[in-house]
Amino acid sequence: MRQRLRSSDVHGEDGPMAPWWQSAVVYQIYPRSFADSNGDGVGDLPGIVAHLDHLSALGVDVVWLSPVYRSPMDDNGYDISDYTDVDPLFGSLADIDALIAGLHERGMKLVMDLVVNHTSDEHPWFVESRDVSSPKRDWYIWRPARAGHEPGTPGAEPTNWGSFFSGPGWQFDPASGQYYLHLFSAKQPDLNWENPAVRQAVYEMMRWWLDRGVDGFRMDVINLISKTYPLADGPVNGPGGLCYDPSLVVEGPRLHEFLREMNREVGITERELFTVGEMILVNVEQARSHTAAEAGELGMVFTFEHVNLDQLGVKWDLKPLHLPELKANLAQWQYGLAEEGWNSLYFENHDQPRSVSRFGDDSQEFRVTSAKTLATTMHLLKGTPYVYQGQELGMTNAGFTAIEQYNDLESLRFHAEAVSGGADPEELMAAIAFKSRDNARTPMQWDAGPNAGFGQGEPWLRVNPNHVEINAAAAIADPGSVFHHYRRLIELRHQLEVVRQGRFDLLLPEEVRLFCYTRTLGAEVLLVVANWSPEPAALPLADLPSLDGAEVLLGTHAATGAELAGWESRIYRLG
Repeated sequence: MRQRLRSSDVHGEDGPMAPWWQSAVVYQIYPRSFADSNGDGVGDLPGIVAHLDHLSALGVDVVWLSPVYRSPMDDNGYDISDYTDVDPLFGSLADIDALIAGLHERGMKLVMDLVVNHTSDEHPWFVESRDVSSPKRDWYIWRPARAGHEPGTPGAEPTNWGSFFSGPGWQFDPASGQYYLHLFSAKQPDLNWENPAVRQAVYEMMRWWLDRGVDGFRMDVINLISKTYPLADGPVNGPGGLCYDPSLVVEGPRLHEFLREMNREVGITERELFTVGEMILVNVEQARSHTAAEAGELGMVFTFEHVNLDQLGVKWDLKPLHLPELKANLAQWQYGLAEEGWNSLYFENHDQPRSVSRFGDDSQEFRVTSAKTLATTMHLLKGTPYVYQGQELGMTNAGFTAIEQYNDLESLRFHAEAVSGGADPEELMAAIAFKSRDNARTPMQWDAGPNAGFGQGEPWLRVNPNHVEINAAAAIADPGSVFHHYRRLIELRHQLEVVRQGRFDLLLPEEVRLFCYTRTLGAEVLLVVANWSPEPAALPLADLPSLDGAEVLLGTHAATGAELAGWESRIYRLG
């Protein structure tokens, strides 16, 4: 059994007591796509418990579990109708207790998804809120129709705000004659965090899960909880005369206050809890203000800047990734949070397509080596790395060719709007095939058998046909697989303090194919060299630290010469 990480086990550059999660590696599980134990086609908690040894063999420290709460599943569980129960689709509270126990027995911790910007419209809080005389009316954000407009008619919405899921951000409720705000689906009404009773109910729920054995929280769109009042129209910059101005809803004036209050009320710092905030459109300075130790707010945040570099504005307008731009962005975050705050390191999650298909090369020739090189580049940065289920296998995009194969709410709505607007069908489907969230949600590929070993019933989303070649059983049996490369990267982070706490320095920032940097702690220096292209690339030795006496700690290829093969990468310990 692996020893569970504690702060007292972790030493930073200036001495002991760095938070334990600065040494950790996180594995995200999207429950409906991980493993199906009962043959209904949907992954579940017993399915996860049955595969805990896979996670233990990989060496991860923390499991982040996407929502398993009761939900109508309008947005695959991110619309919650009961925060303190498990949806029968996934199992029961007894099953989650078994998961917590199984993880703890193996030295791992469990982080739950905390979705508290909004609830489901079927949550009892909202059902009661629909009554204008209810004490919970003010638990959500209700407003009358725009002056001079008939309630429920187009243009009568209280403001011109658009929803992140497209269309107006207000939904008319005929029973009460007013509108409620929903920044996402109309079935996801926003909570009113200005109301202290709402905040206390959230904190009580968080403590309930902690008492059950949970070790922390990933906080969904947490920087939207504070709105800017009074709610008012913004500049029209979207279709239908709508405003998509993030300044109206992102990083609101009371956000710091709310997060500090949450930390105190729940005991986040005191209990050494793992916390990461998903923060839309957050910049380095804002992230530092939330994650610096003295802020008393969060451990780290998710930024989106680096995963938006292959698009022009909205996610569906594609452009090729320019490596110097990616390097500059990641370096900005490395330098910006070097002394205060902490970075989250990721290329994939349940909302992003598969990185080997997006940033790497998923061809038969380069899939394995490019998946390894992407992993090396990310895992040797300073911060807490995140591995999304199947990423450790080099799983690829889904390969869907028809809109009927998709389940993702965002993709389906975009397709419907684009078709009605006269979009080119071929370009439209190419964009969806490249960027849809369903690329990350196809069932986990456990073996080459029927349904990829996911379960006996027909899966809720089509299994990728390449599971015959790309699967966990084959990867574990192959010492040169992507899985074992990830395992070795995780071992390096656990073994070497320079990986955890060393200073980052970017090299060759303008190189269009090479991603090179150093990590330094005292006299120890690591050099990472990575060729992000299918063509061989000579190492500009005159512009790199001397390789005399250097040792290759981990590489994608056996060679150690002055040229990198296509998608080759190495980690050197310098002499």
